[in-house]
Formats: sequence, C-alpha cells, structure tokens
Amino acid sequence: MNIEDIENIELTYLTLEDYQELKEAMVSSYQSMPDAYWKEHQIKALLLKFPEGQVVIKVNGMLAGCALSIIVDYDHFPGNHTYKQITGNYTFNTHAPKGDVLYGIDVFIVPGFRGLRLGRRLYDYRKELCENLNLRGIVFGGRIPNFHKYADTLTPKQYIQKVKTKEIHDPVLSFQISNDFHPVKVLKGYLEGDEASNEFAVLLEWDNIYYEKPNLKATSNKKVVRLGLIQWQMRPYETVEDLMEQAEFFIDAVSGYRADFALFPEFFNAPLMAENNHLSEPEAIRELAKHTEAIVYKFSEFSISYNINIICGSMPEIKDGTLYNVGYLCRRDGTIERYEKLHVTPDEVKVWGMVGGSELKAFDTDCGKIGILICYDVEFPELSRLLADEGIDILFVPFLTDTQNGYSRVRHCAQARAIENECYVAIAGSVGNLPKVHNMDIQFAQSMVFTPCDLSFPSNGIKAEATPNAEMILLADVDLDLLRELNKAGSVRNLQDRRKDLFDLKKKTPKK
Repeated sequence: MNIEDIENIELTYLTLEDYQELKEAMVSSYQSMPDAYWKEHQIKALLLKFPEGQVVIKVNGMLAGCALSIIVDYDHFPGNHTYKQITGNYTFNTHAPKGDVLYGIDVFIVPGFRGLRLGRRLYDYRKELCENLNLRGIVFGGRIPNFHKYADTLTPKQYIQKVKTKEIHDPVLSFQISNDFHPVKVLKGYLEGDEASNEFAVLLEWDNIYYEKPNLKATSNKKVVRLGLIQWQMRPYETVEDLMEQAEFFIDAVSGYRADFALFPEFFNAPLMAENNHLSEPEAIRELAKHTEAIVYKFSEFSISYNINIICGSMPEIKDGTLYNVGYLCRRDGTIERYEKLHVTPDEVKVWGMVGGSELKAFDTDCGKIGILICYDVEFPELSRLLADEGIDILFVPFLTDTQNGYSRVRHCAQARAIENECYVAIAGSVGNLPKVHNMDIQFAQSMVFTPCDLSFPSNGIKAEATPNAEMILLADVDLDLLRELNKAGSVRNLQDRRKDLFDLKKKTPKK
C-alpha cells in the first residue's frame, strides 16, 4: 500500500472478532513457516489473561499488523530458555500479572503494509505499556531470518555483530536494534521450525528507565526536585547567633516554597572574621574555624525542623592540626555527611596555609544521588566525571569569587560539567563586600542552575539564573526522569559513548 492511499490508521486492542483476519495476516507474514499461526483458543486465552497486551494496527479498516505479549517473572526462566518454555507450551500459563517483565510473544506487519513504519507504532505501544505497568523492561527472542544465507561462514555471534555494524541487513534484527533493543545473548533451538534462522534467536532487551522497584516503605524517592539557591549578602555579624538568624531566614523562605535542597555559598560565615581583623590572616581564619562545629549543629536542627536538605556551603575546619575547607550535608532525616575541597587555590595556600582534602564521594538522598564540589574543584573535570560514574543526578557547587573573571571560570566550567555528565549543576555564591575582613573584601556572584543541552531541556542549558550581585533566593524544579531519558535516548550520550576501550578514569585510595 502507498502512503497516498491511506485514509486512516488505527492502533486498537485485539478482539476475538478479529481472529479470522488475524489468521490470514499471520499466514501471509510467515510464509517460510507453514502453519505458523495462533489457533483461536490460544488467542482467546491471551485475551482473557492480558487483554491490554494484545494490540493490532488497522489501515483503512484492514488488519495490517499485530503485537502479542505476556508478563512474566523473568528470573524464573533460564537464560537459554526456548519459545515453548516461555509460553508454557503455547498455553500462556506462564503469564504472571504481578511479574516484572513484559515478554514479546509475537509482532509482525503484513507484507503489503511494510515500509510504512507501522512496526514502530507497535513497539512504542509496548514501551508505554511497560512504563505504565512499572515493569523492568521488555524481553523477547528475535528471529534472524537472513542467517541461513551466512550460516556456512559466520557464527550467530559474528552474524549479529555484522548486523550491528550494518555490514549485513537482517529484516528483523536490524529493525529491533533501530528501536533501542539491545542484543543480550544467542538462544539455540529457540523456535522449532524456524529454518531461516537455523532455529537460532537473539535475546533482545529494552530497559524501562522509569522503573521503580516496589517499596514497602511509606517513603519514595522524588522525581521532580526543587532546588533553593541562596545568593548570600556579605554583611557584618557580631555573633554566630546573628549569622544563623540570617541563615534561618533564608531556610524558612525556601522551605516555604517546599524546596528539597537549600544551597549556601562557600565561606558564607566569613563575616565573623571581622572581630579578629587585628590578627594575621592565618590566625583569623583559624579563629573562624572554631565556630564550624556549632554552625553545623544548628544547620542540622534547621534541616529537621524545616524538612529540607541543607548543603552548608563551606567553612574552615581544623583536623589534626591541619586547616581544611569543608562543608556538610545535613539531611532532613537528621543524618550528616562531610565533604572536602580537594583543590585549594594558590591564594588559600599562600594567605591561609590551607590544605586540600582527599575524599571524594557521592551522597544518597531522598531526592536522588548528589555530588558536591567546592568552587575551584568544579574546574577539574575528572572529579565530576568520577561522581557521574557513581550515578549522581545533581551536582552542587558552593563558590566564592571576588572578580568577574573568577566567577566566569566557575560558571563556564560548571555548565560544561552539566553537559559532560548529563546531570543538573547548581551553583551558589556570595555578593557584596566585607571592608573589615582581610582577604575577603569584595565578592561577585550570579547563582544559576544548569542543565544538559538537549531537546527536553532549555536550549541554552540554563534552567534558572539569579540577578548578578543582588541578595536573593533562586528556586528551580529539576526533573530526574528527563536525565534517565537523556542517558538512553539523547541526541548525544556523553556518558554512554565514552571510549572506555581507549581510556579509563579511576579513584585512588588516599594515603593515610
């Protein structure tokens, strides 16, 4: 049939009234396999067990294609199963309504309707059904009907590889691969009578990126996460209590908008150094470090009382006599995690005698897995790539920059990290000035939330941006499911397409 002859295309559920036309369609579609059609009682059984799994495409009222499927407890079947086993000797008694995988029993397009890309509609329906039923994925044994032409010179494995590299065209396998199904293994003796495939089949899988393992707990991970970025104004504070009163004001504000995270900037507590301005810079920052424990304790209280995860920017901390730049993640469940700045700037070394940390790790939260890099660290792409390998969805970057040049380095590197690692990146900095604090006199910042650059995201990769150099909060919602979709089906797939056969990146165990 030609496209110009089409008046109507309908995807609809299969009914028993369609049986005679279905039988004729199967006979014409499987001419190399005599009697390869389902009997009426078998179709009836399928419709009784799983009616939504059986669909047909009709063109101008004529049956043009069909897709049949069941749900199975996939782990109950051996990896080298046969078609007869998976269908329960063609009775479909293997259908398990509470199973975890959609198994494709049959799919075909009638010869006269091929070339119209109707098969893609059947597969798209299966994928949507799989997602709606929250199943792990789709599995089936795919025929390789052109294999008999090459069986004397190629093994099934070699044949599949040549189909993947498009050296050989197989009408079934080539189509499956183009529809995002990936070959898992060769099945020997899969379908009796399939001489064209020498009774070999390819086990093909499609993973449901939206699958959520059933959780018996009352809580579940969120998919749309609200970020609250605090663009902090540097101003004099006489006491820690005054500083934390201002911090609580912002936490109250972002939690009032039901934010899941509050992100503070690097060294947001620097105004407390004013009381020690008479000391040298190294002495003053070590005095500031004495407040860190009390500040973290207060932030943890806020995270619980305001039901929000707080990323406490960073603060100086002395550990075993050494000065570090560290921060804390205070989760709303009351747990606390510590993170370190790994690359300290030349100024931090020269003026304060600060030392870089040695531990890099991702953190699990109720809103996905996150990473945190402090300012200068985001300019080293290896760190965020290692975090991406651990599966982060959001990278938080508290920063402190004095000039617009320094800010531009952080800003552009942070945006690059979002593209490279297919994640969201949130940066928050301080604004204003501190005339009575040595080495912390001026600040420049524009807090932002970056996204990958693909069709489901803003074209410029910027989800939200604050007004430059103005005290404010910035709120942005990020959809974690869009990242899953990007990982599997993006225009480009930076993580998946890495040439790990040419290079690799590994964390070293830090020396004690």
